[in-house]
Amino acid sequence: MPLIVESWLHRAARTRPGHVALRADDGALTYAELDAAATLAAQRLRALGVGPGDRVAIALPARRAFAETLHGCLRLGAVAVPIDLRLGPAERRLRSSGCAAVVTAPLAGLADGAAPPLTHDLDAPAIVVHTSGTTAGPRAIVLTYGNWLWSALGSAVALGVDPADTWLCTLPLAHVGGLSILLRSAIYATTVVLHERFDADAAADEIATRATLVSVVPTTLQRLLDAGLRHPPFLRAALVGGAPIAPVLLARAAAAGVPAVGTYGLTEACSQVTTGGAPLFCTRVRIGPGREILVAGPTVAPGSLAADGWLHTGDEGELDAAGDLVVTGRAGDTIITGGENVAPAEVEAVLESHPAVAEAAVHGAPDPRWGERVVATVVLRDGETATDDDLRGYCRVRLAGYKVPRVFRFTRELPRTVSGKLLRRSLED
Repeated sequence: MPLIVESWLHRAARTRPGHVALRADDGALTYAELDAAATLAAQRLRALGVGPGDRVAIALPARRAFAETLHGCLRLGAVAVPIDLRLGPAERRLRSSGCAAVVTAPLAGLADGAAPPLTHDLDAPAIVVHTSGTTAGPRAIVLTYGNWLWSALGSAVALGVDPADTWLCTLPLAHVGGLSILLRSAIYATTVVLHERFDADAAADEIATRATLVSVVPTTLQRLLDAGLRHPPFLRAALVGGAPIAPVLLARAAAAGVPAVGTYGLTEACSQVTTGGAPLFCTRVRIGPGREILVAGPTVAPGSLAADGWLHTGDEGELDAAGDLVVTGRAGDTIITGGENVAPAEVEAVLESHPAVAEAAVHGAPDPRWGERVVATVVLRDGETATDDDLRGYCRVRLAGYKVPRVFRFTRELPRTVSGKLLRRSLED
């Protein structure tokens, strides 16, 4: 029997009509205004022939029209498919294939005047999100209304909810991390601030003046600190995900009075799995064979569960004495050199603790003697210098000999996805 709940946007508009729902580069909307805009968007989509269950590609920047169209899809019961605008034309067409409509400009024109539903079926598909494709081609993950609702509830238990919360989103809205902020805020009836792209100075100013929450990846946290972010008076938490966080970066954030909290999540689990190492409310985590992280619970996309009822993440980790998750890397990233296993994240953390190193990425390369050799690609801080021998010597006193990189490469920028995840395979020989 389907579980039906009130439309969360309509509920927010009913309980907090004058509260600011959204601030974007092109203006702000209250919940009453956003609810009305979503209704009109649903009616315009229906006039285009879109019905419940149909897919709608949304190829719009992170502005008001994106939010209006997304909520319009949910109001109608259509399935939204956010499209990353940084993709090439062929990639956009591939992600849009099978959609009943492709929205590339703010919806306008005729509207079907019939009132759209004001409820959500928690088992129904809501949004299709494509994975980042860091280790393989992107996959389309179908997330239900229930997945999004449980994710928001789990995050609320972990972080608390203040009615005055303002969550800054600089993450792409075509990815689960950015989308979850937009939807989570509607479920809480709190405010989301959308920045169309990450600008360190603009983001630091927003955090310094009013943001209570922000989601970042390690590289953007570093850039915020470089931009001078210090002791933001209203910030309750800076959620840092998308990649392992070097201890030196966490220490730097703490020294600057920035409350950084590590998170681990996946598209298939509708964003967060753990916050501060602890699994979200009603999310179960266990370690399977080969130290693989397995996840189950109401946030996991139904189509991503294996026959055993668990999401097999392909990530490696362990549970500490308190039951908190420690992520050690991707199973496929492990380097086997001379019969010994090397976790790239461990070597990267050591390299990034060197005062001259801004970022590091480690991978394996074929070696006729050892099977694989450890290779490090390094980005130096502006104005700093370091040689192969400097970094090799630094690692030798902090790592077992077989973990010390045999080859060092220097670059100005590491290859990353638009959501900030390292494209390790792009470094391989």
